[in-house]
Amino acid sequence: MHIYAPCEVKTHLHRRLYKLCVCLMIGIGQSPFNPVKNVSYVTHRTTYSTIISLLFITCLVDSTIHSVYNGMLPALKKPMCIYIIFQMGVLLIHKMLKPTIISISMATVMAGAAISPALGLIAEAFPDASPTLIKLILTAPSIMIIPFSFLSSYLTSKITKRTIILIGLIIYLVGGVVPQFVSAIEWLLALRLLLGAGVGLIMPLAMSLINDYYTGKERTQMMGYNSAFSNFGGIITMLVAGWLASLGWRIPFNVYFLGLGIFILVYFFLPKGKLQKPDQNTRKSKVPLATYGYALAMGGIMLAYYSIATNMALFLEQNNIGGATLAGTVVSFTTVGGMITSLLLVQIEMTFKRLVIPVMLFGMGAAFLTLSLTNSVVLVIFSVCLIGFGQGSLFPILSLKALDSVPMHQADRAVALTSSFTFLGQFLSPVVLDGVGKIANRTSIRFQYGTLSIFILLTVLISTFLIIRASQRVALQEKEKFS
Repeated sequence: MHIYAPCEVKTHLHRRLYKLCVCLMIGIGQSPFNPVKNVSYVTHRTTYSTIISLLFITCLVDSTIHSVYNGMLPALKKPMCIYIIFQMGVLLIHKMLKPTIISISMATVMAGAAISPALGLIAEAFPDASPTLIKLILTAPSIMIIPFSFLSSYLTSKITKRTIILIGLIIYLVGGVVPQFVSAIEWLLALRLLLGAGVGLIMPLAMSLINDYYTGKERTQMMGYNSAFSNFGGIITMLVAGWLASLGWRIPFNVYFLGLGIFILVYFFLPKGKLQKPDQNTRKSKVPLATYGYALAMGGIMLAYYSIATNMALFLEQNNIGGATLAGTVVSFTTVGGMITSLLLVQIEMTFKRLVIPVMLFGMGAAFLTLSLTNSVVLVIFSVCLIGFGQGSLFPILSLKALDSVPMHQADRAVALTSSFTFLGQFLSPVVLDGVGKIANRTSIRFQYGTLSIFILLTVLISTFLIIRASQRVALQEKEKFS
Protein backbone atom coordinates (compact mmCIF):
# COMPACT_ATOMS: atom_id res chain seq x y z
CA MET A 1 0.00 0.00 0.00
CA HIS A 2 1.51 3.38 -1.01
CA ILE A 3 1.36 6.03 1.75
CA TYR A 4 1.14 9.67 0.72
CA ALA A 5 3.20 11.29 3.48
CA PRO A 6 3.63 15.06 3.92
CA CYS A 7 6.90 16.40 2.57
CA GLU A 8 9.78 16.85 5.02
CA VAL A 9 8.63 15.43 8.33
CA LYS A 10 10.86 17.44 10.65
CA THR A 11 10.09 16.35 14.22
CA HIS A 12 9.73 13.20 16.28
CA LEU A 13 6.23 14.32 17.40
CA HIS A 14 5.11 14.87 13.83
CA ARG A 15 6.45 11.47 12.77
CA ARG A 16 4.62 9.71 15.62
CA LEU A 17 1.33 11.42 14.88
CA TYR A 18 1.51 10.48 11.23
CA LYS A 19 2.46 6.87 12.01
CA LEU A 20 -0.53 6.62 14.34
CA CYS A 21 -2.83 7.81 11.54
CA VAL A 22 -1.30 5.28 9.13
CA CYS A 23 -1.70 2.46 11.67
CA LEU A 24 -5.37 3.34 12.14
CA MET A 25 -5.89 3.32 8.37
CA ILE A 26 -4.17 -0.05 8.00
CA GLY A 27 -6.12 -1.38 10.99
CA ILE A 28 -9.42 -0.89 9.17
CA GLY A 29 -7.97 -2.05 5.87
CA GLN A 30 -8.14 1.30 4.05
CA SER A 31 -5.77 3.14 1.75
CA PRO A 32 -6.07 6.94 1.45
CA PHE A 33 -7.39 6.68 -2.09
CA ASN A 34 -9.15 3.28 -2.02
CA PRO A 35 -12.95 2.95 -1.77
CA VAL A 36 -14.36 2.15 1.64
CA LYS A 37 -15.91 -1.27 2.17
CA ASN A 38 -19.61 -1.43 3.04
CA VAL A 39 -19.13 -2.56 6.60
CA SER A 40 -16.87 0.41 7.36
CA TYR A 41 -19.77 2.85 7.07
CA VAL A 42 -21.39 1.36 10.14
CA THR A 43 -18.78 -0.56 12.10
CA HIS A 44 -15.93 1.94 12.04
CA ARG A 45 -17.68 5.30 12.42
CA THR A 46 -15.72 6.16 15.60
CA THR A 47 -12.42 5.15 14.00
CA TYR A 48 -13.06 7.46 11.05
CA SER A 49 -13.72 10.41 13.37
CA THR A 50 -10.47 9.64 15.22
CA ILE A 51 -8.49 9.42 11.98
CA ILE A 52 -9.78 12.76 10.74
CA SER A 53 -9.06 14.46 14.08
CA LEU A 54 -5.51 13.10 14.15
CA LEU A 55 -4.91 14.08 10.54
CA PHE A 56 -5.99 17.64 11.30
CA ILE A 57 -3.60 17.71 14.28
CA THR A 58 -0.81 16.33 12.07
CA CYS A 59 -1.41 19.02 9.45
CA LEU A 60 -1.49 21.77 12.09
CA VAL A 61 1.81 20.53 13.57
CA ASP A 62 3.28 20.38 10.06
CA SER A 63 2.20 23.95 9.36
CA THR A 64 3.58 25.18 12.67
CA ILE A 65 6.96 23.52 12.05
CA HIS A 66 7.20 25.05 8.58
CA SER A 67 6.31 28.48 9.94
CA VAL A 68 9.14 28.18 12.50
CA TYR A 69 11.74 27.00 9.95
CA ASN A 70 10.65 29.11 6.99
CA GLY A 71 9.11 32.10 8.70
CA MET A 72 5.76 31.67 7.00
CA LEU A 73 2.59 29.52 7.15
CA PRO A 74 2.53 27.44 3.94
CA ALA A 75 -0.52 25.77 2.45
CA LEU A 76 -1.35 22.32 3.76
CA LYS A 77 0.15 19.50 1.75
CA LYS A 78 -2.03 18.53 -1.20
CA PRO A 79 -2.09 14.75 -0.63
CA MET A 80 -3.11 15.21 3.01
CA CYS A 81 -5.81 17.72 2.09
CA ILE A 82 -7.22 15.34 -0.51
CA TYR A 83 -7.32 12.55 2.04
CA ILE A 84 -9.10 14.71 4.63
CA ILE A 85 -11.69 15.76 2.04
CA PHE A 86 -12.12 12.12 1.06
CA GLN A 87 -12.70 11.03 4.66
CA MET A 88 -15.12 13.91 5.28
CA GLY A 89 -17.01 12.60 2.26
CA VAL A 90 -17.03 9.15 3.86
CA LEU A 91 -18.63 10.57 7.00
CA LEU A 92 -21.20 12.45 4.91
CA ILE A 93 -22.07 9.22 3.08
CA HIS A 94 -22.48 7.43 6.41
CA LYS A 95 -24.79 10.17 7.71
CA MET A 96 -26.87 10.01 4.52
CA LEU A 97 -27.10 6.20 4.46
CA LYS A 98 -30.16 5.99 6.73
CA PRO A 99 -32.20 8.67 4.87
CA THR A 100 -31.28 7.02 1.57
CA ILE A 101 -32.48 3.55 2.62
CA ILE A 102 -35.68 4.97 4.14
CA SER A 103 -36.40 7.00 0.99
CA ILE A 104 -36.32 3.79 -1.10
CA SER A 105 -39.19 2.37 0.96
CA MET A 106 -41.19 5.59 0.57
CA ALA A 107 -41.13 5.07 -3.20
CA THR A 108 -42.72 1.63 -2.86
CA VAL A 109 -45.54 2.82 -0.58
CA MET A 110 -46.88 5.38 -3.05
CA ALA A 111 -46.90 2.95 -5.98
CA GLY A 112 -50.65 2.46 -6.32
CA ALA A 113 -52.47 4.77 -3.95
CA ALA A 114 -50.90 8.03 -5.19
CA ILE A 115 -53.44 8.43 -8.00
CA SER A 116 -56.52 7.18 -6.12
CA PRO A 117 -57.88 10.75 -5.67
CA ALA A 118 -57.88 11.12 -9.48
CA LEU A 119 -59.74 7.88 -10.32
CA GLY A 120 -63.08 9.66 -10.70
CA LEU A 121 -61.55 12.19 -13.10
CA ILE A 122 -59.86 9.38 -15.07
CA ALA A 123 -63.24 7.65 -15.41
CA GLU A 124 -64.69 10.91 -16.80
CA ALA A 125 -61.75 11.31 -19.21
CA PHE A 126 -62.30 7.76 -20.54
CA PRO A 127 -66.10 7.33 -20.56
CA ASP A 128 -65.94 4.21 -22.75
CA ALA A 129 -63.76 2.33 -20.25
CA SER A 130 -65.50 -0.13 -17.93
CA PRO A 131 -65.49 0.48 -14.13
CA THR A 132 -63.36 -2.65 -13.72
CA LEU A 133 -60.72 -1.29 -16.09
CA ILE A 134 -60.65 2.01 -14.21
CA LYS A 135 -60.10 0.17 -10.91
CA LEU A 136 -57.32 -1.85 -12.53
CA ILE A 137 -55.39 1.39 -13.05
CA LEU A 138 -55.09 1.56 -9.26
CA THR A 139 -54.36 -2.12 -8.59
CA ALA A 140 -52.35 -3.02 -11.73
CA PRO A 141 -48.93 -2.33 -10.12
CA SER A 142 -49.62 -5.03 -7.51
CA ILE A 143 -49.92 -7.66 -10.25
CA MET A 144 -46.34 -7.01 -11.41
CA ILE A 145 -44.77 -6.51 -7.98
CA ILE A 146 -44.91 -10.21 -7.01
CA PRO A 147 -42.98 -11.73 -9.98
CA PHE A 148 -40.49 -8.85 -10.15
CA SER A 149 -39.77 -9.18 -6.41
CA PHE A 150 -38.49 -12.70 -7.05
CA LEU A 151 -36.60 -11.48 -10.13
CA SER A 152 -34.93 -8.83 -7.97
CA SER A 153 -33.88 -11.51 -5.49
CA TYR A 154 -32.39 -13.59 -8.32
CA LEU A 155 -30.52 -10.63 -9.84
CA THR A 156 -28.60 -9.89 -6.61
CA SER A 157 -26.24 -12.75 -7.51
CA LYS A 158 -25.61 -11.19 -10.96
CA ILE A 159 -25.45 -7.43 -10.34
CA THR A 160 -25.15 -5.25 -7.23
CA LYS A 161 -28.19 -4.15 -5.25
CA ARG A 162 -27.37 -0.51 -5.96
CA THR A 163 -27.51 -1.15 -9.71
CA ILE A 164 -30.81 -3.04 -9.40
CA ILE A 165 -32.34 -0.18 -7.40
CA LEU A 166 -31.16 2.43 -9.92
CA ILE A 167 -32.64 0.39 -12.80
CA GLY A 168 -35.84 -0.06 -10.81
CA LEU A 169 -36.07 3.69 -10.16
CA ILE A 170 -35.67 4.49 -13.87
CA ILE A 171 -38.52 2.07 -14.67
CA TYR A 172 -40.46 3.60 -11.76
CA LEU A 173 -40.06 7.11 -13.16
CA VAL A 174 -41.13 6.09 -16.66
CA GLY A 175 -44.12 4.08 -15.44
CA GLY A 176 -45.11 6.74 -12.92
CA VAL A 177 -44.69 10.04 -14.77
CA VAL A 178 -45.29 9.20 -18.47
CA PRO A 179 -49.02 8.20 -18.07
CA GLN A 180 -49.96 11.88 -17.88
CA PHE A 181 -48.93 12.26 -21.53
CA VAL A 182 -50.94 9.36 -23.00
CA SER A 183 -54.43 9.55 -24.49
CA ALA A 184 -55.41 5.86 -24.58
CA ILE A 185 -56.56 3.87 -21.55
CA GLU A 186 -54.61 0.83 -22.79
CA TRP A 187 -51.33 2.76 -22.74
CA LEU A 188 -52.18 4.11 -19.30
CA LEU A 189 -52.73 0.58 -18.00
CA ALA A 190 -49.51 -0.69 -19.64
CA LEU A 191 -47.46 2.06 -18.01
CA ARG A 192 -49.02 1.28 -14.63
CA LEU A 193 -47.89 -2.32 -15.07
CA LEU A 194 -44.41 -0.98 -15.84
CA LEU A 195 -44.55 1.02 -12.60
CA GLY A 196 -45.30 -2.21 -10.73
CA ALA A 197 -42.27 -3.86 -12.33
CA GLY A 198 -40.05 -1.04 -11.07
CA VAL A 199 -41.50 -1.26 -7.57
CA GLY A 200 -41.04 -5.04 -7.61
CA LEU A 201 -37.32 -4.61 -8.31
CA ILE A 202 -36.93 -2.04 -5.53
CA MET A 203 -39.14 -3.36 -2.74
CA PRO A 204 -37.22 -6.46 -1.53
CA LEU A 205 -33.93 -4.56 -1.52
CA ALA A 206 -35.25 -1.71 0.63
CA MET A 207 -35.55 -4.06 3.61
CA SER A 208 -32.56 -6.27 2.81
CA LEU A 209 -30.28 -3.20 2.84
CA ILE A 210 -31.22 -2.67 6.48
CA ASN A 211 -30.21 -6.27 7.14
CA ASP A 212 -26.91 -5.67 5.30
CA TYR A 213 -25.80 -2.52 7.13
CA TYR A 214 -27.29 -2.79 10.63
CA THR A 215 -27.41 -5.33 13.44
CA GLY A 216 -29.05 -5.77 16.85
CA LYS A 217 -31.17 -2.95 18.27
CA GLU A 218 -30.09 -0.56 15.53
CA ARG A 219 -31.49 -2.93 12.91
CA THR A 220 -34.82 -3.17 14.77
CA GLN A 221 -34.86 0.62 15.15
CA MET A 222 -34.19 1.08 11.44
CA MET A 223 -37.04 -1.30 10.58
CA GLY A 224 -39.31 0.82 12.77
CA TYR A 225 -38.14 4.08 11.21
CA ASN A 226 -38.53 2.54 7.77
CA SER A 227 -42.17 1.64 8.49
CA ALA A 228 -42.92 4.98 10.19
CA PHE A 229 -41.53 7.17 7.43
CA SER A 230 -43.19 5.01 4.79
CA ASN A 231 -46.53 5.65 6.48
CA PHE A 232 -45.72 9.34 6.79
CA GLY A 233 -44.73 9.46 3.13
CA GLY A 234 -48.02 7.77 2.24
CA ILE A 235 -50.00 10.44 4.10
CA ILE A 236 -48.11 13.33 2.48
CA THR A 237 -48.39 11.73 -0.96
CA MET A 238 -52.15 11.29 -0.62
CA LEU A 239 -52.58 14.91 0.49
CA VAL A 240 -50.44 16.27 -2.36
CA ALA A 241 -52.09 13.98 -4.93
CA GLY A 242 -55.53 15.06 -3.71
CA TRP A 243 -54.60 18.71 -4.18
CA LEU A 244 -53.07 18.06 -7.61
CA ALA A 245 -56.20 16.15 -8.68
CA SER A 246 -58.15 19.40 -8.40
CA LEU A 247 -56.03 20.68 -11.31
CA GLY A 248 -56.87 17.76 -13.62
CA TRP A 249 -56.48 13.98 -13.87
CA ARG A 250 -53.03 14.18 -15.49
CA ILE A 251 -51.36 16.34 -12.84
CA PRO A 252 -51.26 13.83 -9.91
CA PHE A 253 -48.85 11.63 -11.90
CA ASN A 254 -46.19 14.28 -11.22
CA VAL A 255 -46.04 12.92 -7.65
CA TYR A 256 -43.87 10.13 -9.04
CA PHE A 257 -41.10 12.66 -9.73
CA LEU A 258 -40.19 11.86 -6.12
CA GLY A 259 -38.38 8.91 -7.68
CA LEU A 260 -35.88 11.33 -9.24
CA GLY A 261 -34.86 12.64 -5.82
CA ILE A 262 -34.50 9.08 -4.54
CA PHE A 263 -32.41 8.20 -7.62
CA ILE A 264 -29.99 11.05 -6.79
CA LEU A 265 -29.71 9.91 -3.15
CA VAL A 266 -29.05 6.30 -4.16
CA TYR A 267 -26.54 7.27 -6.86
CA PHE A 268 -24.43 9.45 -4.55
CA PHE A 269 -24.90 7.96 -1.08
CA LEU A 270 -25.62 4.23 -1.35
CA PRO A 271 -22.41 2.14 -1.38
CA LYS A 272 -21.88 -0.05 -4.40
CA GLY A 273 -21.83 -3.23 -2.30
CA LYS A 274 -20.98 -6.74 -3.40
CA LEU A 275 -22.74 -9.49 -5.31
CA GLN A 276 -24.76 -11.85 -3.11
CA LYS A 277 -23.08 -15.04 -4.26
CA PRO A 278 -23.68 -18.08 -2.02
CA ASP A 279 -20.93 -20.51 -1.11
CA GLN A 280 -20.63 -23.66 -3.19
CA ASN A 281 -21.90 -25.73 -0.25
CA THR A 282 -25.02 -23.59 0.27
CA ARG A 283 -25.85 -22.82 -3.36
CA LYS A 284 -28.65 -25.41 -3.56
CA SER A 285 -30.02 -24.91 -0.04
CA LYS A 286 -33.76 -24.34 0.23
CA VAL A 287 -35.55 -21.57 2.08
CA PRO A 288 -36.51 -22.87 5.55
CA LEU A 289 -40.14 -23.70 6.28
CA ALA A 290 -40.17 -21.08 9.05
CA THR A 291 -39.61 -18.33 6.47
CA TYR A 292 -42.75 -19.39 4.62
CA GLY A 293 -44.58 -19.33 7.95
CA TYR A 294 -43.56 -15.73 8.63
CA ALA A 295 -44.50 -14.72 5.07
CA LEU A 296 -47.89 -16.43 5.42
CA ALA A 297 -48.45 -14.63 8.73
CA MET A 298 -47.72 -11.28 7.06
CA GLY A 299 -50.17 -12.12 4.28
CA GLY A 300 -52.86 -12.96 6.84
CA ILE A 301 -52.26 -9.75 8.79
CA MET A 302 -52.48 -7.71 5.58
CA LEU A 303 -55.71 -9.51 4.65
CA ALA A 304 -57.23 -8.35 7.96
CA TYR A 305 -55.63 -4.89 7.92
CA TYR A 306 -56.73 -4.05 4.38
CA SER A 307 -60.36 -4.77 5.29
CA ILE A 308 -60.38 -1.33 6.94
CA ALA A 309 -59.50 0.45 3.69
CA THR A 310 -61.89 -1.60 1.54
CA ASN A 311 -64.89 -1.87 3.90
CA MET A 312 -64.91 1.11 6.28
CA ALA A 313 -67.03 3.42 4.10
CA LEU A 314 -69.66 0.70 3.63
CA PHE A 315 -69.49 -0.23 7.33
CA LEU A 316 -70.22 3.35 8.41
CA GLU A 317 -73.11 3.66 5.95
CA GLN A 318 -74.66 0.30 6.87
CA ASN A 319 -74.73 1.25 10.55
CA ASN A 320 -75.73 4.93 10.04
CA ILE A 321 -72.54 6.14 11.72
CA GLY A 322 -71.26 8.43 8.96
CA GLY A 323 -70.47 8.92 5.29
CA ALA A 324 -67.52 9.11 2.92
CA THR A 325 -65.86 12.08 4.66
CA LEU A 326 -65.81 10.32 8.02
CA ALA A 327 -64.60 7.12 6.33
CA GLY A 328 -61.54 8.92 4.97
CA THR A 329 -60.75 10.32 8.41
CA VAL A 330 -61.21 6.94 10.10
CA VAL A 331 -58.98 5.09 7.62
CA SER A 332 -56.21 7.67 8.09
CA PHE A 333 -56.01 6.70 11.77
CA THR A 334 -54.64 3.28 10.81
CA THR A 335 -51.61 5.11 9.45
CA VAL A 336 -51.35 7.24 12.61
CA GLY A 337 -51.35 4.10 14.77
CA GLY A 338 -48.76 2.48 12.52
CA MET A 339 -46.45 5.49 12.71
CA ILE A 340 -46.57 5.61 16.51
CA THR A 341 -45.76 1.94 17.02
CA SER A 342 -43.04 1.97 14.33
CA LEU A 343 -41.18 4.74 16.13
CA LEU A 344 -41.47 2.86 19.44
CA LEU A 345 -40.63 -0.55 17.98
CA VAL A 346 -37.45 -1.18 20.02
CA GLN A 347 -39.19 -0.29 23.30
CA ILE A 348 -42.22 -2.47 22.43
CA GLU A 349 -40.02 -5.46 21.60
CA MET A 350 -37.98 -5.04 24.79
CA THR A 351 -41.14 -4.77 26.90
CA PHE A 352 -43.03 -7.82 25.61
CA LYS A 353 -40.01 -9.85 24.39
CA ARG A 354 -41.12 -13.32 23.22
CA LEU A 355 -44.80 -12.49 23.62
CA VAL A 356 -44.68 -9.36 21.44
CA ILE A 357 -46.44 -11.06 18.49
CA PRO A 358 -49.35 -12.53 20.53
CA VAL A 359 -49.80 -9.23 22.40
CA MET A 360 -49.99 -7.17 19.20
CA LEU A 361 -52.33 -9.73 17.61
CA PHE A 362 -54.53 -9.61 20.70
CA GLY A 363 -54.81 -5.84 20.29
CA MET A 364 -55.89 -6.26 16.66
CA GLY A 365 -58.38 -9.02 17.57
CA ALA A 366 -59.90 -6.91 20.34
CA ALA A 367 -60.17 -3.96 17.94
CA PHE A 368 -62.05 -5.99 15.30
CA LEU A 369 -64.33 -7.38 18.04
CA THR A 370 -65.11 -3.81 19.14
CA LEU A 371 -65.88 -2.80 15.54
CA SER A 372 -68.34 -5.70 15.25
CA LEU A 373 -70.27 -4.47 18.31
CA THR A 374 -70.08 -0.66 18.45
CA ASN A 375 -71.92 2.26 16.86
CA SER A 376 -69.73 4.92 18.51
CA VAL A 377 -67.51 7.07 16.30
CA VAL A 378 -64.96 7.41 19.11
CA LEU A 379 -64.71 3.63 19.58
CA VAL A 380 -64.48 3.11 15.82
CA ILE A 381 -61.55 5.54 15.58
CA PHE A 382 -59.88 4.00 18.66
CA SER A 383 -60.28 0.48 17.22
CA VAL A 384 -58.89 1.47 13.83
CA CYS A 385 -55.92 3.18 15.49
CA LEU A 386 -55.29 -0.01 17.51
CA ILE A 387 -55.36 -2.09 14.31
CA GLY A 388 -52.77 0.25 12.77
CA PHE A 389 -50.75 -0.02 15.98
CA GLY A 390 -50.68 -3.81 15.68
CA GLN A 391 -49.86 -3.89 11.98
CA GLY A 392 -47.15 -1.24 12.35
CA SER A 393 -45.28 -3.35 14.90
CA LEU A 394 -45.97 -6.83 13.53
CA PHE A 395 -44.72 -6.17 9.99
CA PRO A 396 -41.19 -5.03 10.95
CA ILE A 397 -40.90 -7.76 13.62
CA LEU A 398 -42.03 -10.55 11.29
CA SER A 399 -39.75 -9.19 8.54
CA LEU A 400 -36.78 -9.37 10.92
CA LYS A 401 -37.70 -12.90 11.99
CA ALA A 402 -37.96 -13.95 8.35
CA LEU A 403 -34.49 -12.50 7.70
CA ASP A 404 -33.07 -14.21 10.79
CA SER A 405 -34.48 -17.57 9.66
CA VAL A 406 -32.31 -17.72 6.52
CA PRO A 407 -28.56 -17.55 5.80
CA MET A 408 -27.19 -14.23 4.55
CA HIS A 409 -27.19 -15.20 0.86
CA GLN A 410 -30.95 -15.96 1.03
CA ALA A 411 -31.96 -12.69 2.70
CA ASP A 412 -33.23 -11.16 -0.54
CA ARG A 413 -35.31 -14.25 -1.27
CA ALA A 414 -36.84 -14.04 2.22
CA VAL A 415 -37.78 -10.40 1.68
CA ALA A 416 -39.24 -11.24 -1.75
CA LEU A 417 -41.38 -13.93 -0.09
CA THR A 418 -42.70 -11.64 2.63
CA SER A 419 -43.37 -8.83 0.13
CA SER A 420 -45.22 -11.18 -2.23
CA PHE A 421 -47.42 -12.64 0.50
CA THR A 422 -48.16 -9.12 1.75
CA PHE A 423 -49.46 -8.01 -1.64
CA LEU A 424 -51.28 -11.31 -2.06
CA GLY A 425 -53.07 -10.69 1.25
CA GLN A 426 -53.95 -7.18 0.10
CA PHE A 427 -55.36 -8.52 -3.17
CA LEU A 428 -57.30 -11.38 -1.53
CA SER A 429 -58.75 -9.33 1.35
CA PRO A 430 -62.08 -8.37 -0.30
CA VAL A 431 -62.34 -11.72 -2.12
CA VAL A 432 -61.91 -13.86 1.02
CA LEU A 433 -64.07 -11.73 3.32
CA ASP A 434 -66.90 -11.42 0.78
CA GLY A 435 -66.64 -15.17 0.19
CA VAL A 436 -66.99 -15.89 3.92
CA GLY A 437 -70.04 -13.61 4.04
CA LYS A 438 -71.68 -15.41 1.10
CA ILE A 439 -71.02 -18.85 2.62
CA ALA A 440 -72.62 -17.74 5.89
CA ASN A 441 -75.36 -15.88 4.01
CA ARG A 442 -74.41 -12.68 5.89
CA THR A 443 -73.62 -9.57 3.85
CA SER A 444 -72.95 -7.08 6.65
CA ILE A 445 -69.44 -5.73 7.19
CA ARG A 446 -70.02 -6.04 10.93
CA PHE A 447 -70.17 -9.84 10.48
CA GLN A 448 -66.88 -9.80 8.54
CA TYR A 449 -65.14 -7.86 11.32
CA GLY A 450 -66.56 -10.24 13.93
CA THR A 451 -65.27 -13.24 11.95
CA LEU A 452 -61.81 -11.65 11.71
CA SER A 453 -61.76 -11.08 15.48
CA ILE A 454 -62.52 -14.77 16.15
CA PHE A 455 -59.76 -15.99 13.84
CA ILE A 456 -57.20 -13.52 15.23
CA LEU A 457 -57.99 -14.30 18.88
CA LEU A 458 -57.77 -18.05 18.18
CA THR A 459 -54.36 -17.42 16.60
CA VAL A 460 -53.32 -15.54 19.75
CA LEU A 461 -54.26 -18.52 21.96
CA ILE A 462 -52.41 -21.02 19.75
CA SER A 463 -49.28 -18.87 19.34
CA THR A 464 -49.11 -18.09 23.08
CA PHE A 465 -49.38 -21.80 23.92
CA LEU A 466 -46.61 -22.69 21.44
CA ILE A 467 -44.29 -19.93 22.72
CA ILE A 468 -44.76 -20.92 26.37
CA ARG A 469 -44.23 -24.59 25.51
CA ALA A 470 -41.05 -23.78 23.57
CA SER A 471 -39.76 -21.65 26.48
CA GLN A 472 -40.39 -24.50 28.93
CA ARG A 473 -38.56 -26.92 26.63
CA VAL A 474 -35.53 -24.62 26.42
CA ALA A 475 -35.52 -24.11 30.20
CA LEU A 476 -35.66 -27.88 30.75
CA GLN A 477 -32.75 -28.46 28.35
CA GLU A 478 -30.63 -25.84 30.13
CA LYS A 479 -31.48 -27.39 33.50
CA GLU A 480 -30.41 -30.84 32.27
CA LYS A 481 -27.20 -29.37 30.85
CA PHE A 482 -26.09 -27.94 34.21
CA SER A 483 -27.35 -30.81 36.37
